[in-house]
Formats: sequence, C-alpha cells, structure tokens
Amino acid sequence: MNTNLQTPIDYLKGVGPNRADLLRKELGIHTYQDLINLFPNRYLDRTKYYKVNTLQRNSADIQIIGMITKFQEVGQKRGKRLVATFKDETGTMELVWFRGQKWIRESLKLNTTYVVFGKANWFNGKFNIPHPDVELKTEHDTNLRSAMQAIYPSTEKLSNRGITNRVMTKIMQNLFLETKGKFVETLSKKLLENLNLISKSEALFNIHFPQNLEVLSKAEFRLKFEELFYIQLQLILKNLIHKSKIKGFPFEKVGHHFNSFYKDHLPFELTNAQKRVLKEIRNDLGSNAQMNRLLQGDVGSGKTIVALMSILIALDNGFQACLMAPTEILSVQHYNGLLELCKYLNIKIKKLTGSSKTSERKKIHEALENGELDLLIGTHALLEDKVKFKNLGLAVIDEQHRFGVAQRSKLWKKNTSPPHILVMTATPIPRTLAMSVYGDLDISIIDELPPGRKAIKTVHRFDSNRLKVFKFIRDEIDKGRQVYLVYPLIQESEKMDYKDLMDGYESIARDFPMPKYQISIVHGKMKPADKEYEMQRFVKGETNIMVATTVIEVGVNVPNASVMIIESSERFGLSQLHQLRGRVGRGAEQSYCILMTSHKLSNDSKTRLETMVRTNDGFEIAEVDLKLRGPGDIMGTQQSGVLNLRIADIIKDSDILQQARHHAKQLLEKDPSIGHPENAVILETYRQMSKYKNIWNYIS
Repeated sequence: MNTNLQTPIDYLKGVGPNRADLLRKELGIHTYQDLINLFPNRYLDRTKYYKVNTLQRNSADIQIIGMITKFQEVGQKRGKRLVATFKDETGTMELVWFRGQKWIRESLKLNTTYVVFGKANWFNGKFNIPHPDVELKTEHDTNLRSAMQAIYPSTEKLSNRGITNRVMTKIMQNLFLETKGKFVETLSKKLLENLNLISKSEALFNIHFPQNLEVLSKAEFRLKFEELFYIQLQLILKNLIHKSKIKGFPFEKVGHHFNSFYKDHLPFELTNAQKRVLKEIRNDLGSNAQMNRLLQGDVGSGKTIVALMSILIALDNGFQACLMAPTEILSVQHYNGLLELCKYLNIKIKKLTGSSKTSERKKIHEALENGELDLLIGTHALLEDKVKFKNLGLAVIDEQHRFGVAQRSKLWKKNTSPPHILVMTATPIPRTLAMSVYGDLDISIIDELPPGRKAIKTVHRFDSNRLKVFKFIRDEIDKGRQVYLVYPLIQESEKMDYKDLMDGYESIARDFPMPKYQISIVHGKMKPADKEYEMQRFVKGETNIMVATTVIEVGVNVPNASVMIIESSERFGLSQLHQLRGRVGRGAEQSYCILMTSHKLSNDSKTRLETMVRTNDGFEIAEVDLKLRGPGDIMGTQQSGVLNLRIADIIKDSDILQQARHHAKQLLEKDPSIGHPENAVILETYRQMSKYKNIWNYIS
C-alpha cells in the first residue's frame, strides 16, 4: 500500500489547513487513519427520486430532480430567510435557507437542473425543504456514490462552517481514491475463514459506500468483531503478563489464625459459593503471582467473611493487611463487625478515617511501621503518604466503583512489592461489562445467599395509596420492627430535596406522633457527628423510623429493620434502588420494600419499577440497567464513558463480544507470545495499535 495512513489530514485533497483544524478540534481527526475510522451514524436510501406532486406529509428524507426558477428574501422577526422556488414537471415547492444566504445565491444558478435532497416540511399550503443538499445533476451522475448514503457524526460548529455531510462524503471519497481503496488486512487468514468475514478493504469500502443492506451488515460485523477482538486480546494479555511479571508474595501456609477461626469462631456455615470463592482466592495467594481479583456478590451474600478469611491467610504468613471503604460510616461498620468476629483471635486491629485525632494517628503510624498492627481499616485516609506499612501483604477494597484505578496504584507504592488486591462490590456488574472493563481482573462471584434469609417482597404503590402504606408501617412497628424512609437526593436542586425531605419528615411526624414513635433524620447537610448520633440511635433500636436521603445507601446493617420505603422512586436508577432495598432483609424476619411514585411515569421508570418488583437477582437487574443507561453510567462517574468504541456497542453487540473474547483467548492459549507465522498479521496490527493508539484510550 503506497499511502501511509498516519499522514496528517491536512494533506488530503479537499481538506486544507482550516478544515483540518476544525476536524481535529471537533471530531478528533488528525490522520487519514482517524478519518477512515469515522464511521457513519446512519444511512439514507438515495436510490429513489420523488415527484413534487407525490410528496406525503411525513418526516422522511426525499430526493427530487428539478430547477430553481427564482430566489426571494423574506423578512422575519430575526433576520431574513432566503426562499427559492423549485419546480419539476409535476409542480412547485420551496427551498429555504436561514443562514449562509449570500454564498448560496452566488453559487446556485437559475434554470439549471439540480438534484435536491432533504426533509420535506408542509408549511402554508405547500412543501418546502429547509437547508437542502443541492447538487448539479451532471455531478450527481458521476460521483463515486452508493445506493445507501452515509450520514457522518457532526457538530454544530462543523455545519455552521460549511462542513456539511456532503463535504464529508466528498472528503471520504478523496481518501478512497488516494488509497485506491486498498487497506492492510488486520486479521489472520484463519479467523477470516472460521468466521466467514469479508476482508478489511471490502469492509471499509462497504461501511462508507454500501451498495445494499446485506453488504452493509457484513461490513459492520467484520469491523465490530475486529475492534472487540483487539480490546480483548490486550486485556487478556495484560492479565497474563501481569501474572508472569509481577511477583506477589506467596502465602505458603494456611495457619493458626485461619484454622482456629474456621473451626471455632465462624458465626455460620459457609455457603458453597463462599467456599468456592475462598478456594479461588487461596489459589491466587499461594501462587507466585500478585492477586488482582474482583469479588462480586449481592448485598448480604457474605463477602465480608470471605474478605476476613483472606486477611487471616495474610496474617498467618507474617504480613499486614488493610481494608479500605468509601465512606466513614462504612469503615466504622467494618471495623466494629471485624472486631466482633475476631474477638477470640489475637489480632491488633485499628481504624483510620478523616476524623481520627492527630495523637491517635501518630500511634497508628508507628504501630504500622514497626509491624505491631496487623489490620488497618479506613477510608481514603489510608492512601496518605504518611501511612507506611512494615509489610502490606493484602489490600481489600470495598465498593470498587468509588475508587479509581489511580487509587489502587497508590496502595501498590506502599511496598517494595505490590500487595495482593481483593476488590469487593455489591453492585453486580453485568458479564458483558465485566469482560470489557475489568478484563484485567479475575472475577469471583458469590451467587447464593446464606440459608435462612427470606427474599424481600417488593411492591409498587402510588402516592394516592399512602394511607394504606402508613397503616402497614404501624403494623410492622407494633411487631417491634424498624422502618427506613428514603428521599431522593438530586444534586441540581439541593433546596428542593431538603424541602422534600423536611415536608416528608413533618407529615411522618404528624402521622407517627411522639412519644409512641421515635424518628431519626439523616441528610447531607448535617455534621458527621450528628449523622453518626442519629444513625446510632436507629442501630440501637431507640428510634422506629429513619427518614433519610440516600446517605444510607452503602452498608448500614440493622437486622431489625424490615421495611424500606423509597419515596419518588422513579427518580432513582436501578442499581441505586437495588442497593437501597439491600438495607433490609438482614434479619430472619420477612422484609418489604415499597416503591412510592406519582402517577406520571416515563417508560424507562416503568421498566425500572417492574424489574424491581419482579426480581431480587442483582445480575438480572444490572443487565436491565445496562440496557437502559448504557455502559458509561454504570461504573459511576470516575469511569464514565467506559469504552469509547468506534463502531461496536458492548450492549447491543454482546454476542460479538463473547465471540471476540473466545477467539482472543483461544489464540493466546495456543500461541501466548503471538509468535506463530499464521498470527503474524495479528502481532503486527497489535504493535501498530499500541504504537499509535493505546487500547487504554478505549478504557478510562
């Protein structure tokens, strides 16, 4: 191939420095390669020509052959519009421009045959096309054109500066003419044959200039597969290299702490899922590689016990461990829970959070460095430079999506050698997303709840049923249970939220008067100490009802609370609703979740509420959530825009993703260094990609 695709876009015919500058800024197109990878959003059928007298009132794009017979400028409130009378042999219509009039008048000739294209509007008794594509019939007939016309991504700035879709198509044509439409093949012969794929050159030509729907589908499949295949290849390779290069501390023995806890102090029998996951973790810790494992399990599935037993293995091998949680409340809860579980073991545990006193901190820092302290539990405070371990062997991180990758790497730097890492999350990550985003972590799943847990009953009630709901709350409180009442917190309008919460609190206080009922209230505007005080009253059972914004979303454990009422639940995302529901159902009693809404619901809200009522399965909920919200939002803000894919969509194309991962795995099993001659093409493509476009550009 004689054209280098790394050539700057400025050199392509029809581009020039000004347009090149716009393309760089607006669409990130720097080189020929970037341009060829600017895939169309959709396609229009340009095979059909309409007559003026056959036009219908719909929003379809139409194409008509005719002549402009006159121009006139029409005044309107703001500025003028240019109107051209356009006719064919069956009748007349109008073409309208609201901007760029001068250029249009100069460049279009009267009584010359043009092909116009655009959306027809019905206005004042006749059809018009605003800002049509206008092309000389003679040019129209000679263009490198396909039946299906590509519509490219664009921005307001581009169209305002005259880079219309027609200009983009023309530039793309020039690129194909210059490269003669020949592109280097990027997949091996074997893959092309096995999957019956068309060649790279055919695929690129047919994605930009498809002759019909069938070849367009083939081109799309080929390009989606390739994109996902190389991402998977890099993720799996990264994991393999990680395992071979980054040596972890081998924890050779399972000793006294682990064994005595397992035999004498386990509060309940482990489920089979917990046993399986522990085995996976023990294998990792015993090998020479550094563990990087994601532990997924629904709220209440017993991840903490698994984490504790992994920590005990580290201690048995003479190492220290730490557990990091995203909020102070959660880290305090972990601390209290683990203190209770370990009370018969001879282990030193401390907690370190933002509100630890300076004198206390100093003691902790010293005990950590001289190795007296076995386990440190805390928030981001653990990442501060002052916090130094004598020998950190295992770091457990709770609720991953609140800690970015950068924070994980900070933990690494606390040691000469990186500690083993166990990431826990109660947010089930759909398999498709886990395969893409966490492809470099090994994944363990706890998919059964401890015996004796009853499934939470979930119902949806409208605000008009509130009196019945209140009666139900009274009945539950009479049985000695406690109730959560949660209001949405929507950042834009804290005033409104606060008002909602206060109105809610007042109406609850009227219906549940003191002294018979006691109510706690917790919201974001309170001081941490006041929050903690109110939380503790609820935990101790001194209050019956907890009215709160979503601060309680993560990890408060009150086994006696059996009812979760979520106000305006249509304002919450699915994973949030699922997390909130997981706050109840922690005791042996039957628990309930009541989703309150107004009667006005969007279709998405209806789907969310139906899903919650139908299932308690976190993974199923996550799949629905992924379909509704798209991958960017699921991981929480730090990881939004998780995958900037050019053509594939990991939700819609999850079947192609599975295939791509399967083939990437197969290839690396047979040929770990990608050195086999039949894979030469793949190795070369992989090198080029790493050189010009690291896959981490895809993954935040």
